[in-house]
Amino acid sequence: MKQVQFVSSRVALCVALALSGKVYASEQPATNLTAEEQNSEIEVIEIRGIKGSLTRAMNLKRNASGVVDAISAEEMGKFPDTNLAESLQRITGVAVSRSNGEGSQITVRGFGPDFNLITLNGRQMPGTGNSRSYNLENLSADGVMALEVFKTARAENPSGGLGATVNIVTRKPLASPGERYTFSAKAMHDSSNVENDDITPELSALYSNTFIDDAFGVSFSLTHHERDFQKQQAHIQGWQANVDLPSNIDDSNVIDPRQLDSEGNRVGDYFFPRDMNYGIEDLERDRTNGHIVFQYAPSDDLVFSVDYTHTKAVTGKNGIGWGMWNEYGGNINAYELDENGTAVFADISGNDGSFTASRSTTEVIEKSAGINIDWHINDVWHVSLDYHDSSSETDNGIDKGIGSEGSLVLGSDQLRTKTYDYRTGDIPHAQIHWLNGSTTLLESEIDSHFSQFVHSPGKAEVQQLQIDATWENDRFDIPLNDVKFGVAITDQTMGGSNAWSGLIGGFLFNPAWPQMFPDSMFVRNNTNGFLDAFASGGANLNPNYYYTFDFDEVVARSEAFLTNGVLGGDDYFATTAYHDLGTFSQSSVQEETVSFYVQSAWEFEVLSLPVYLNLGIRYEETDVTSVDAQPLPVSVWWLGGSEWHTQYLPEDNSQYTSEGQHDVLLPMIDVKVDFTDELVGRVSWGKTITRAPLGDLSGGRVLSGSPKIGSRNGSEGNTNLEPFESTNLDLSFEYYYDESSYAAIGYFKKSVKNFIGSQVSETTIEGFNDIYQGPRWVQAVADIEARGEQATSDAIFLQMQANGATLNSQGYIEPVDGDPLLLWKITRPFNATDTKKVDGFEVAFQHVLGESGFGIGINATFVDGDVEFDVNSLDQQTPLTGLSDSANAQVFYEKDGLSIKVTYAWRDEYLIGVGQDQGSADNPPQFAKAYAQLDASVNYDIDERWTVFFEGINLNDETEQGFGRFERQFLFARQYGPRYTLGVRYSFQ
Repeated sequence: MKQVQFVSSRVALCVALALSGKVYASEQPATNLTAEEQNSEIEVIEIRGIKGSLTRAMNLKRNASGVVDAISAEEMGKFPDTNLAESLQRITGVAVSRSNGEGSQITVRGFGPDFNLITLNGRQMPGTGNSRSYNLENLSADGVMALEVFKTARAENPSGGLGATVNIVTRKPLASPGERYTFSAKAMHDSSNVENDDITPELSALYSNTFIDDAFGVSFSLTHHERDFQKQQAHIQGWQANVDLPSNIDDSNVIDPRQLDSEGNRVGDYFFPRDMNYGIEDLERDRTNGHIVFQYAPSDDLVFSVDYTHTKAVTGKNGIGWGMWNEYGGNINAYELDENGTAVFADISGNDGSFTASRSTTEVIEKSAGINIDWHINDVWHVSLDYHDSSSETDNGIDKGIGSEGSLVLGSDQLRTKTYDYRTGDIPHAQIHWLNGSTTLLESEIDSHFSQFVHSPGKAEVQQLQIDATWENDRFDIPLNDVKFGVAITDQTMGGSNAWSGLIGGFLFNPAWPQMFPDSMFVRNNTNGFLDAFASGGANLNPNYYYTFDFDEVVARSEAFLTNGVLGGDDYFATTAYHDLGTFSQSSVQEETVSFYVQSAWEFEVLSLPVYLNLGIRYEETDVTSVDAQPLPVSVWWLGGSEWHTQYLPEDNSQYTSEGQHDVLLPMIDVKVDFTDELVGRVSWGKTITRAPLGDLSGGRVLSGSPKIGSRNGSEGNTNLEPFESTNLDLSFEYYYDESSYAAIGYFKKSVKNFIGSQVSETTIEGFNDIYQGPRWVQAVADIEARGEQATSDAIFLQMQANGATLNSQGYIEPVDGDPLLLWKITRPFNATDTKKVDGFEVAFQHVLGESGFGIGINATFVDGDVEFDVNSLDQQTPLTGLSDSANAQVFYEKDGLSIKVTYAWRDEYLIGVGQDQGSADNPPQFAKAYAQLDASVNYDIDERWTVFFEGINLNDETEQGFGRFERQFLFARQYGPRYTLGVRYSFQ
């Protein structure tokens, strides 16, 4: 499909070249046109569709300085994928991490989301909420013209993209003169949906026009998208290393294949799961995107632009869950370990089984307003001034009923024993043997356990002023084409607050109130359709039942029954995160950066070969200020079982302010050699940085609010952290052998210093006494074992009372002066002194079979480095998250108005991060298993204006799985299902 457009305005051509992207800097400026050329009509041939998109992206790569890849829109309002992250994974070296089954964040060359910078038309964008990483699923692809991925250093780009800088290019009216518009309507069916609408809409409209002889232009886009779906999951919050094991357990109840030392002791570490949970979440997601641009060119040399981008994404969730909590020590009756010391079976007494209802509504609002002045002063000087004010705000408390994210936990502790079993299948089993003689808890036995509400809004803001100038060399007879230089002032603030209600509502089933909830409130379900994509899911799962119940009914009954008069102290049920039993903290980090850069472009010949040289350097100085406000902890009380709670002073929060400073010098050099018209070689060297995560820069100390045995953890920040700094080398050869076909191979190496790791130090705090292993605890254990009974935590709690320990008004045992000081494990970030290396190869092949309409694209990335997590060590480590091989393939047919495209994306196993929610203090890892997804789309042009299309996403029904140190340390399994879209598009261009 080809379309010929006639452009008669010199202004339009000038603006099109000036605004088409930085990578086209080597194009001849429009100001060199003669008067005759200015008055003539210029024929521009625009190739649309899949082939046109691939050709434009290939040409951008061919002409760029350094290593640059791109994705181009197939036509106005039609991007290759409906999700920007899914589109980016088609680029060599880019892999996607997913949220709710959609591409969300990107990893480039093994460097995860926090290491990659997202810009919008060259402007640095804030991370989503209070993080540096940007969630691409919140931005519609319909209004985007291109995605540019800068893999090598470039002095003129904002810093922060150690892995890559991704620039999102939106439409500008003066770059495409005349009137053009497109409308589309889609109907989506998500096969996972159960509770909500089976068909949801997506509507999109784009309009662009120019007036006053193409001197004034306006364009806007508006997209509204809805998706209803269900997420099914099984998960473990964390694994505990080297937990206390009972000394009197019978050898016949233990299987442990680990080696023995000379004294008969087992060699190596061992690991047990903290819990086992299953859940179903029904979700509704609405997203609205709007973008508008006004441009005015009072002369051929001056263009004023004003633009505004707005995104609003709302996700509502209703969830149901069930599972069990595990404690160790005297609670363990039998267990089986594998050769890595991982528990694949455990029989455990005590604690409880639970059924949970949860609800939340989270809103993300992103705004960006900017102004740009682009002035070609004369044939020699070009100046640009750009200012923008952008923000990203996340709020999980917009639910009108509870104003927070709420969880209502019901269940019972009336059990004999429970078993964890992961000896077969894809998902562990968690069977509870109740005192009623069965493995099913009856409706009449379900009691209130506890509830909790969390409100944690966050906001990131960027105000940035950039002034850039270009001087074209027309004076000196040297091979210097031009010099670019500029200054930028960037003020970035990231922060948020956290309000937690505490565990409210009189929990631990003592006293018990099962009469609060009538049997009719609970609906018993079987697991036949639950996680049935996994071998041990569905009807094969144990437990093979779960209860559903109404969130609002539990709230109403709890509010009526669990009052302060019944519970005493500060306890009472209320749907608020700002509860009298709760805590509240705030933190923010502000970074003020001043940047300078200079960059020069040279062109000359060596041995008759054209050589293009780009030299540059960027200097940045950053001041960091952290402000933290948090409650002051004073003691830890025990409520029995596994419930230990930190107590705080009732006064206002204490405030801590800390400051830091760093500066960086970032040189770069690109060399491109045209060996022939088809063969291009490149060498690039340069330095890039990524600044420390927000949480690491916050200066205050935070202690766990629920410091269970084995999890007495805390953390504190370090405002003086230096950025990650990478020295990069790239080599590549590219063979452009046809109009839309090429083959390329590249090698890259990154040497990264200032890697941020975590140091764990053990410390005591004066006044923090610990009931655990104190004299009263030790005596209670001795008394229980003397009777030949099992010293579970519940038994110890009761025995301590029998021995004279008293409960306070809220039912807690408090520490006394004779108890030892509580030993906290405090994690603090630091810059590692060693330099770590990552290197790899990228290969890409794109071929269009002449005029047949068929084409293929294949790429793969192979990465390696000394930054992997050592799963056999419990020492603190500084690994690289996201490191993995990846590959993509695309096959298409496009001819006579019909286009068919099938894409396949694969990503190998990778490290998600370090630390687990309920993991032990050694900061155990989280790994994701390999993932592969098959998508397809079909478009048919009814005529020049109307197109009907079909899209299928995740056609192979791929699932997501994760694990800890070893594959049998299960962490999560998630199931979503395929999605299908049918739509129609009308275009006038």
